[in-house]
Amino acid sequence: MSNSQERPAAIQSTTQLGQRSAHDPRQARGPSLVQPASSVATRGEADADEYDIPEDRPFPLRALRSAPEQAPAPRRGSFAIVRDVALMAVVSIGSAYAGITIYSRMTSTDATRPPAAAPADRPAPGPRLAAATDEPVSAPPAAAPTAAAALPATTTVAVATPSLPASPPVRGVTDTEIKFGINAAFSGPAKELGRQMKQGIDTAFGVVNAAGGINGRQLRLAAADDGYETSRALAASKQLLEKDQVFGFVGNVGTPTAQVSMPYALEQKTLFFGAFTGAGMLRRDPPDRYVFNYRASYAEETENVVRYLVKVRRLKPEQIAVFAQQDSYGDSGFAGVTKAMRVLRGGHDLPVLRLDYKRNTVDVDEAIARLRASKTPIKAVVMVPTYRAAAKFIEKTKDLVPGLIYTSVSFVGSTALAQELMLLGPRFAEGVIVTQVVPAIESYSSLILEYKSALGKYSPGEAPDYVSLEGYVAGSLLAEGLKRTGPQVDTEKLVEALETVHNFDMGLGTLLTFGRTEHQGSHKVWGTQLDQNGRYQAIDLQ
Repeated sequence: MSNSQERPAAIQSTTQLGQRSAHDPRQARGPSLVQPASSVATRGEADADEYDIPEDRPFPLRALRSAPEQAPAPRRGSFAIVRDVALMAVVSIGSAYAGITIYSRMTSTDATRPPAAAPADRPAPGPRLAAATDEPVSAPPAAAPTAAAALPATTTVAVATPSLPASPPVRGVTDTEIKFGINAAFSGPAKELGRQMKQGIDTAFGVVNAAGGINGRQLRLAAADDGYETSRALAASKQLLEKDQVFGFVGNVGTPTAQVSMPYALEQKTLFFGAFTGAGMLRRDPPDRYVFNYRASYAEETENVVRYLVKVRRLKPEQIAVFAQQDSYGDSGFAGVTKAMRVLRGGHDLPVLRLDYKRNTVDVDEAIARLRASKTPIKAVVMVPTYRAAAKFIEKTKDLVPGLIYTSVSFVGSTALAQELMLLGPRFAEGVIVTQVVPAIESYSSLILEYKSALGKYSPGEAPDYVSLEGYVAGSLLAEGLKRTGPQVDTEKLVEALETVHNFDMGLGTLLTFGRTEHQGSHKVWGTQLDQNGRYQAIDLQ
């Protein structure tokens, strides 16, 4: 059949196609894709000629040449098709590249991690061995992964949680220990005071450490020698804090040295605990945050002994003189005596005879000269000295003023004083009164028995001593504060913990209390008096 005979059928087919397109929204692409029938026919014929379509084969586009102009079937142009194909290709290539990139990053991250243990029911990766030979069975070459295969079936994204910044290290505190420091006289005329104070603290720390320490930490004590000299005190404090890296100070000995070391500790916001001094500058109102005292003050000691001399021994206030070291220690004791005198005189402030000597010497001649020159007979002397100067003063005035009553504050070093006096003879020792800030070491109280037992264990061969007993009490009280602080130790937390110590019973015969406005644990003063054997016996000061 010829082409002319086939055209009506072609026209009919095209017409039907156009009608379907009019009702099918999927075929309608908008006027930009609709072309005139003539142009479509021309393109159709060109396509037929290009592809060498035989004349006897029907080609519908040829029929459009003579067909009446109707709405052509919407058809996408070649450019749109090419554009869409290109876009799909770009998307596919981009997806493949992203998958390969993710896969390579995951594998590179996994390479830095330790290999995970193979499951028990699966062999570890590696070459498999044949059953009957030692030769490894070669694995077939792995095919290059496609973009789809490169992506894991499920991807777990690890979100890094920001960790809290680590707490800065605390000076003197490690996982195994807490180190404290003491600067005191370990040389010179007052060296026995430093040695005994350190021994008492070491004994207390030994008891704590034997019980497991404080939250697993052992307590240590480093020492620096200031020779009981103000000029050396700052260097000793800096050595402990900056070189030895101690957490805080405990048991520092002396008032003149504390005048230097205490302000330095306050500047560094460092604990200054249990100093062996009753000076008022460590007892401000309100108290300095980092300064804590165990003992009663010199004012409290001298108040008790002056009242004893006036009320019990029936002396007149003007018959009492003061033998004092010529520095802040002596000043503090002398101020306590004058205050007590003023109270007893009904508020009248009359002069009190002061007999001075220079620190770290036994030169008492000037003091004796002033005693001789006094117009008012002196019947009692309140001493604010160290043990050697006190012994020398007693030696030179025992016969000069017969019946003179000697009293001393606790800082003198009771045991050392007794030993010095017994070397001179029992008559020099008998009757000497020393006020104490701890109970008599001759007693059988629970605390004294515990102290003596611990001293024999950690310092074998050492005799019980009032100064070392004070060091023992101070060290034990500090340990109680550390226990209340908890495992995270720093100075501020320790201060807050110490201020929670209320009515704490150590077996002293008095309760110990700290608070925000109270940094002196004890206000108790005990009276003791030497007998002819050089032993202290308790006396009632009331």
